[in-house]
Amino acid sequence: MKKVLVFYGSYGGGHLSAAKSIETYIKNHYPEIEIKLVDCIEYINKYLNKLLADSYNEAAKKAPWAWKTAYHLANDGFTSKAVTTSNKLFSIKLNSLLQEFQPDLIISTHPFGTQMCGILKKRGKINCQLATILTDFHIHGQWLVFHEYCDYFFVSNHQMKEDMIEYGVDQNKIYVSGIPVSHKFTKNFNREEICEEFNLNPKEQVVLFFAGGEFGLGNKTTVMVLKSLIRLFSKLQVVAISGKNRKMNTKFEELVKNTDSAERIKVLEYTNKVPELMSISSFVITKPGGLTSTESLTAHLPMIIINPIPGQEEENAEFLVEKGVGLWIKKNDNVARVLKNLYRDPQKLPLMKENTYSLSRPNSTEEICKTLLERKKETENQ
Repeated sequence: MKKVLVFYGSYGGGHLSAAKSIETYIKNHYPEIEIKLVDCIEYINKYLNKLLADSYNEAAKKAPWAWKTAYHLANDGFTSKAVTTSNKLFSIKLNSLLQEFQPDLIISTHPFGTQMCGILKKRGKINCQLATILTDFHIHGQWLVFHEYCDYFFVSNHQMKEDMIEYGVDQNKIYVSGIPVSHKFTKNFNREEICEEFNLNPKEQVVLFFAGGEFGLGNKTTVMVLKSLIRLFSKLQVVAISGKNRKMNTKFEELVKNTDSAERIKVLEYTNKVPELMSISSFVITKPGGLTSTESLTAHLPMIIINPIPGQEEENAEFLVEKGVGLWIKKNDNVARVLKNLYRDPQKLPLMKENTYSLSRPNSTEEICKTLLERKKETENQ
């Protein structure tokens, strides 16, 4: 095998992060292989990509009910067929890239990439192997269109495998590998050094709070969570990352100032030290995107789930709660009561942490790459 092409999508979920994890591992362990990362929608049409990304972002922020409806309609029925029809047209453009690059293996972390390549395999335009990495904790029908033309499916949990088999996917194609994650989340860090860097007390608990991010999450629940943490737990330290949400950053800074809690509440717009911060945290508060959830499981952190986007993130939240690693604060819940109950039972957090070990797959990226590259090599040598 000489060439690997990885398709991803730049909006929604951890498609790009999963693709980058694969790319990094292959470059570090298989230097003889040429690997290329391509945003499959951006390649088809950059204006279409922007339209889809903006539509997704706006629906997730301002009309989540509309996104939920679209998500479920795309699972089956007319909308699903319309998406597939569009991908048939888009595959014509994508084929020019495939004919030019001539990959021996295509890895897709986005359902549109899988569909377009499946269409091209069906039409006899390509004959290379096709692998799909699903980046959530529940299947959606868009991933499985033309599944008979995909050679490998990598999923995060056994329930997904069972659901796919019931759907009609060949069980021999399905691998419960976990979602690819950076090796940084498996490292051992020095707690004292990290606490010193962020001006934290290493002897007290730390909570990591993803409070902003791509979709703003600028609702009352987010502010109420931080307010409750400050009011209820006088020694608890919080690192709150507001991300792209400037309004949330301002609200948090004002809250910290008004409560005189700057010594233990650190508000950051951005940090590239998420693995380090996770290593010193007792739990994480976050929306349940596939990437963040996987990183939290890898770091063996219980999750307090807030503001899931309807559709895939709500399904992720249900899965994490069912498996005993997550606690979901819903819209009408009493935030303070939920957080107090978390500490009322001294075994609650330790049990949630223990449950992460059965779901965590820290070597997912390595397992996927070895399955695809070394098994292929063994087959060629036979």
